[in-house]
Amino acid sequence: MSKAGQRVLSTLRQMIISGELAAGERIAEIPTAERLGVSRTPVRIAFRALEQEGMLIKLEGRGYRVREVTPDEVAGAIEVRGVLEGLAARQAAENGLTPAQRRGLLECLAWGDELFDKGYVTEEDLEAYHDLNKRFHALIIEASGNPAIGSAMQRNEHLPFASVTSLAIDRNNLKQEYRRFNFAHMQHHAAFDAIDRGQGARAEAIMREHANATLRYADLFAQQDRDESEMRVIGGVAAL
Repeated sequence: MSKAGQRVLSTLRQMIISGELAAGERIAEIPTAERLGVSRTPVRIAFRALEQEGMLIKLEGRGYRVREVTPDEVAGAIEVRGVLEGLAARQAAENGLTPAQRRGLLECLAWGDELFDKGYVTEEDLEAYHDLNKRFHALIIEASGNPAIGSAMQRNEHLPFASVTSLAIDRNNLKQEYRRFNFAHMQHHAAFDAIDRGQGARAEAIMREHANATLRYADLFAQQDRDESEMRVIGGVAAL
């Protein structure tokens, strides 16, 4: 998918999560493209991807309907992904990394360090994170040496937010997104360290928790932002 297509896809995910696109609402290519200021092609591709992810339902005629996604459904899909990726990390640690796998994971970590070390992120940075994140997770699954994990994940990916590529980004709050994705990147470092040291149980626990990082933690960091906005400075001292 092109960068423009990825941007549209992420934007539509966020609109569904926030309720800007309400459950049951009918959407079509042309008005959506006009609303987002893009051509129809990236919208068409994004609609198909969101249908596969279980967030849109294709109508018999033209257009799609926003599917109602419950918190329990999202939580269940993420938990299953965490179990599968945790198993992959444990088996990768037990098997040991090949030189190529180790080099690939280190390249992902270095790429992420470059994105986050400056203390903020741009939309382009988060698009780059999407690519490195996808590669990092794919390398761990490959290193597990267990093809059944990849097959199980493919079957799970039709559920909302079950795919590692299903990132929703709030472009109106990049400060929050910096915190969220930088935290997820630090978990990448911890997961690699555990795998590289052959610490299977630790690697599994980190990856299971990591499945929560890019979605559920959005609420945590959003709450932090709300708390900060409620503070005022009096005589150089922050007060609630």
